[in-house]
Amino acid sequence: MVVVQASKLNLPYPSLSSPHITSLLFEPNSLSLALMHSDSSFSLYPSLSSPLSLSSLPPPQTLIHPPSSSSTFLLLQNPNPNPNPRVLFIVSGPYKGGSQVLLRFYILHKQTQFVRAQVVCTQKDLNFDHKLGVLVDSNHGVSIRLSGSVNFFAMYSVSGSKISVFAVKDVGGDGVAVKLMRCAVIDCCKLVWSISVSFGFLILGEDDGVRVFNLRQLVKGRVRKAKTSNSSLKLNGVIGDNVHSEAGDCGNKHGSGKCEGTCDGYLCRKNDRNCVSVKQRSVKLKQDSCEDGVCFAAFKGKELETSKSRRRIPVKAISIDALSPNKLLILDSDGGLQLLHLSIPVIGSDITTFMQQLPNTMKVQKVAVLPEIAARTQSVWVSDGYNSVQMMVASDMDSAVSQNDLNESKEKPMHITVGLTIFTGEKIQDLTPLAGNAILILGQGNLYTYATS
Repeated sequence: MVVVQASKLNLPYPSLSSPHITSLLFEPNSLSLALMHSDSSFSLYPSLSSPLSLSSLPPPQTLIHPPSSSSTFLLLQNPNPNPNPRVLFIVSGPYKGGSQVLLRFYILHKQTQFVRAQVVCTQKDLNFDHKLGVLVDSNHGVSIRLSGSVNFFAMYSVSGSKISVFAVKDVGGDGVAVKLMRCAVIDCCKLVWSISVSFGFLILGEDDGVRVFNLRQLVKGRVRKAKTSNSSLKLNGVIGDNVHSEAGDCGNKHGSGKCEGTCDGYLCRKNDRNCVSVKQRSVKLKQDSCEDGVCFAAFKGKELETSKSRRRIPVKAISIDALSPNKLLILDSDGGLQLLHLSIPVIGSDITTFMQQLPNTMKVQKVAVLPEIAARTQSVWVSDGYNSVQMMVASDMDSAVSQNDLNESKEKPMHITVGLTIFTGEKIQDLTPLAGNAILILGQGNLYTYATS
């Protein structure tokens, strides 16, 4: 029998005039929570101890003033894996009437408080202002979307029809300084409904499917035609979002060479063994580029029959969540779930994919997933956007790393069952997983935690 523990979190906003909560972000490595409010301000709660046992949230230690348009957490990881990577919170907003984008960086300092980070940026289209943040020469327009993972984040300007990929690195010192570099720009010629950076891939949600970019090849400037790809650059085989060369190596425009003093690499210094090797000039390519390291994975749309014609209605990929390094869960605009299986390519090879449509148990509006790389089973939380949440259990989560394993995934599709259904007294605005067996739900301005045992 499944036992469910439910509790309401009291909020530190006693006044009825206080801005209410509109969305949630949770960072599981540091147990940090970000709440966005109706006035586009943010409250940051670092390193929550035992979030499942809390009866109330303390007053936020860090408040981020409006205007804000999007946000993301990002982990700073050196080439030598650290069990406790540094945590950044990045917020975008308009500046100068939307003609520029303002990026504000907050770093979790000593696991106790988010503080403003000092940002080193030397590219001409990036300018750090100590009072404001980083000013990006890019049109903010009506909307900006951010997505981050480990060492890299992407920014999509809807009005500018461009996606910028940024690399970030901890520069040490007092622990509150980072290096920022724009390393790739994608010109969008198709509508982008969602964006995700995860496990070494940049994924764009489009009409009738998703477009997948190999992040390693993209940031190294190595997205090329197959016939002209002849670089001898070798990677050290790290799987995930850590993109770096072998210790001491730094890629130049030909993809090889030693790092001595200042070079084309990102934050390369003499004898810097933690060099992240990307080009000093950002790579530019088109969204529909037919290159190595780029592929489009399609799922079926629907057809609408009319008395005179039969026309196809595109299905939008409106959210993308990683289940594991090679499995992505995609929510489409029809409320259906699609599972994308990816092969993990080596540099210079093609990405191969397999799309699986999952059985519908409801018309899904919200999805929440906490990736667990080593787990054989995984919890997926879905909501109809009204008053119900289902915990679905996905089995056979072993990571496929080859084409043969991908073929096996086609023959043995992943099995998903509904393990639990929760009914809430308030309409569900947002939800985020706290653990594999726990969820945080935002109702009509109130927060609730649910945990199973």
